[in-house]
Amino acid sequence: MIRYVVSRLVVSVAMVLLATLVIFLIANTVPGDPVLTALGDMAASDPAQVAEFRARWGLDLPLWHQYWLFLERLAHGDLGVSISSRRPVLQDIIDYAPATLELATVAFILSVLVGLPLGVLAAVRRDTVIDHVARAVSLIGVSAPTFWLAFIALAVFYGQLNWAPGPGRLDAVSFPPDRITGLLLIDTALQGDWETFHDAAAHLVLPSIVLAAATLGLITRTTRAAMLEALSQDYVRVAKAKGLRGRLIVVGHALPNAMLPVVTLGGLAYANLLAGAVMTETVFSWPGLGRYTFRSAVTVDFPAIMAVTAIVAAIFVLVNFLVDMSYALLDPRVVKK
Repeated sequence: MIRYVVSRLVVSVAMVLLATLVIFLIANTVPGDPVLTALGDMAASDPAQVAEFRARWGLDLPLWHQYWLFLERLAHGDLGVSISSRRPVLQDIIDYAPATLELATVAFILSVLVGLPLGVLAAVRRDTVIDHVARAVSLIGVSAPTFWLAFIALAVFYGQLNWAPGPGRLDAVSFPPDRITGLLLIDTALQGDWETFHDAAAHLVLPSIVLAAATLGLITRTTRAAMLEALSQDYVRVAKAKGLRGRLIVVGHALPNAMLPVVTLGGLAYANLLAGAVMTETVFSWPGLGRYTFRSAVTVDFPAIMAVTAIVAAIFVLVNFLVDMSYALLDPRVVKK
């Protein structure tokens, strides 16, 4: 078991470093100059100021030296200073990340609560109405572009029907609670501000449903396929021959053996929700990490781009590591192989 954990840790660290290197090379080869973005017309009229700007941000150094300095700072927990905001990138991320964490977590919980039972029912009642509904939901969720769903949901439920609040985390007349965690639902609950709690919860409904659509479709499809395979195994036929009830067979025998691919997909889906909420946050004016990343890319803010990349890579690696560890609990044979 210890050897298994150590090997996964080594692979995880190597993947994070590789991801930062790839993004660093891509960011320095795409068109765009952070000097021109930051200084504008002044860049063409004052070469001395341009040289000072490049020296200040280390842009006059060779690429390998810039990357090495980034790794040195990263090892000490220093993510650098944003060229756009002139603030430490770590502080920017601390300010923006809670909004994304709250949105992604609610979307993931919604995906699991709906997708897992729907996939199980679709497999148990194969080729029935509920199976056709599950496959239709899965197809729509996977196929529909996120930005299209976001625009349609906002236009219909906010613009036309007025059933949902507008973009943002709170109404314009609401006052945010004192910051404790940055998660509005938790902060308002801890402070007993239930009016703001309901306002924050209402603003989460539409963006979380939009963000959960693709993940819900994938979880439903994967659960259905895994359950169909599990239900066709010999141990299920033996259980039926012994006279066990159908619900006990499904929940006690088939579902635990079908969980490995679902757990794998669920872990990656949650990491993807945390890192891939750019379009949802943009449409719903959600002040999260996705919008911060988009702004950093537009302004060619290299320190912010590299820091966010390192954090996103670490999220994916951490989730994959936890998924690998869960394999040892769900199926101990994985560790013995």
